[in-house]
Amino acid sequence: METGVQARQKPRFAVGAPADFPVGKMVMVQAGDQEVGVVRLRDGELRAMRNWCPHKGAPICRGIIGGTWPPSEPGKLDYDGTQEVLVCPWHGFEYDLKSGREMYETGTTRLRLYPVTVEDSQVYVTV
Repeated sequence: METGVQARQKPRFAVGAPADFPVGKMVMVQAGDQEVGVVRLRDGELRAMRNWCPHKGAPICRGIIGGTWPPSEPGKLDYDGTQEVLVCPWHGFEYDLKSGREMYETGTTRLRLYPVTVEDSQVYVTV
Protein backbone atom coordinates (compact mmCIF):
# COMPACT_ATOMS: atom_id res chain seq x y z
CA MET A 1 0.00 0.00 0.00
CA GLU A 2 1.45 3.38 -1.05
CA THR A 3 1.02 6.13 1.55
CA GLY A 4 2.70 8.92 -0.38
CA VAL A 5 5.33 9.24 2.36
CA GLN A 6 8.65 7.61 1.65
CA ALA A 7 11.03 6.65 4.42
CA ARG A 8 14.03 8.97 4.36
CA GLN A 9 17.32 7.14 3.95
CA LYS A 10 20.02 8.27 6.37
CA PRO A 11 23.29 9.16 4.65
CA ARG A 12 26.12 6.65 4.82
CA PHE A 13 29.77 7.69 4.57
CA ALA A 14 32.91 5.72 3.79
CA VAL A 15 35.43 6.55 6.53
CA GLY A 16 38.36 4.18 5.94
CA ALA A 17 39.56 0.62 5.81
CA PRO A 18 39.08 -1.69 8.81
CA ALA A 19 42.85 -1.62 9.48
CA ASP A 20 42.64 2.17 9.98
CA PHE A 21 40.88 1.60 13.32
CA PRO A 22 43.14 -0.02 15.94
CA VAL A 23 41.78 -1.48 19.16
CA GLY A 24 41.26 1.11 21.91
CA LYS A 25 42.31 4.15 19.87
CA MET A 26 39.82 6.84 18.85
CA VAL A 27 40.11 7.86 15.20
CA MET A 28 38.43 11.07 14.11
CA VAL A 29 36.61 11.06 10.76
CA GLN A 30 34.27 13.38 8.90
CA ALA A 31 30.84 11.96 8.03
CA GLY A 32 29.10 14.68 6.08
CA ASP A 33 28.95 17.69 8.37
CA GLN A 34 29.45 15.57 11.52
CA GLU A 35 32.79 15.08 13.26
CA VAL A 36 32.70 11.46 14.38
CA GLY A 37 35.01 9.33 16.50
CA VAL A 38 35.41 5.67 15.56
CA VAL A 39 36.98 3.13 17.90
CA ARG A 40 37.51 -0.62 17.69
CA LEU A 41 36.58 -2.40 20.93
CA ARG A 42 38.53 -5.38 22.28
CA ASP A 43 36.01 -7.80 20.79
CA GLY A 44 36.66 -6.31 17.33
CA GLU A 45 33.38 -4.40 17.13
CA LEU A 46 33.55 -0.86 15.72
CA ARG A 47 31.72 1.96 17.48
CA ALA A 48 31.10 5.42 16.01
CA MET A 49 29.95 8.42 18.02
CA ARG A 50 29.30 12.10 17.62
CA ASN A 51 32.23 14.15 18.96
CA TRP A 52 30.00 15.98 21.41
CA CYS A 53 29.53 15.21 25.10
CA PRO A 54 25.83 15.18 26.02
CA HIS A 55 26.68 16.68 29.43
CA LYS A 56 28.17 20.05 28.39
CA GLY A 57 29.17 19.77 24.73
CA ALA A 58 32.86 18.90 25.17
CA PRO A 59 34.78 17.23 22.33
CA ILE A 60 34.18 13.83 23.95
CA CYS A 61 36.32 11.87 21.50
CA ARG A 62 39.44 13.58 22.88
CA GLY A 63 38.81 11.80 26.18
CA ILE A 64 40.59 8.78 27.59
CA ILE A 65 39.48 5.25 26.70
CA GLY A 66 40.00 2.68 29.42
CA GLY A 67 38.40 1.03 32.40
CA THR A 68 36.37 2.65 35.14
CA TRP A 69 36.43 3.39 38.86
CA PRO A 70 33.05 2.07 40.05
CA PRO A 71 31.52 3.28 43.31
CA SER A 72 33.21 1.61 46.26
CA GLU A 73 33.34 1.76 50.04
CA PRO A 74 35.06 4.70 51.78
CA GLY A 75 38.82 4.23 51.89
CA LYS A 76 38.75 1.67 49.09
CA LEU A 77 39.35 2.28 45.40
CA ASP A 78 38.38 -0.41 42.92
CA TYR A 79 39.30 -0.34 39.25
CA ASP A 80 37.35 -2.31 36.66
CA GLY A 81 39.53 -2.83 33.59
CA THR A 82 36.99 -5.09 31.91
CA GLN A 83 34.73 -2.18 30.99
CA GLU A 84 35.44 -0.11 27.87
CA VAL A 85 34.70 3.45 28.85
CA LEU A 86 35.19 6.87 27.28
CA VAL A 87 35.93 9.60 29.84
CA CYS A 88 34.95 13.16 28.97
CA PRO A 89 38.02 15.44 28.93
CA TRP A 90 36.15 18.34 30.55
CA HIS A 91 34.21 16.97 33.54
CA GLY A 92 35.18 13.30 33.77
CA PHE A 93 31.77 11.85 32.93
CA GLU A 94 32.20 8.21 31.93
CA TYR A 95 30.30 6.60 29.07
CA ASP A 96 30.06 2.89 28.25
CA LEU A 97 31.31 2.41 24.69
CA LYS A 98 29.03 -0.60 24.16
CA SER A 99 25.73 1.11 25.01
CA GLY A 100 26.63 4.82 25.01
CA ARG A 101 25.08 5.15 28.47
CA GLU A 102 26.48 7.27 31.27
CA MET A 103 28.17 4.98 33.78
CA TYR A 104 27.42 6.16 37.32
CA GLU A 105 25.48 9.41 37.34
CA THR A 106 21.74 9.39 37.86
CA GLY A 107 21.21 11.52 34.74
CA THR A 108 19.98 10.16 31.49
CA THR A 109 22.74 11.42 29.19
CA ARG A 110 24.15 9.07 26.60
CA LEU A 111 26.50 9.27 23.67
CA ARG A 112 25.03 9.62 20.20
CA LEU A 113 26.14 6.36 18.59
CA TYR A 114 25.98 5.82 14.83
CA PRO A 115 25.61 2.50 12.98
CA VAL A 116 28.86 1.13 11.53
CA THR A 117 29.09 -1.44 8.76
CA VAL A 118 32.00 -3.03 6.94
CA GLU A 119 31.52 -3.94 3.28
CA ASP A 120 34.10 -4.69 0.60
CA SER A 121 37.03 -3.75 2.87
CA GLN A 122 35.51 -0.35 3.63
CA VAL A 123 34.08 1.01 6.91
CA TYR A 124 30.84 2.99 6.61
CA VAL A 125 29.17 5.22 9.21
CA THR A 126 25.48 6.10 8.89
CA VAL A 127 24.52 9.46 10.42
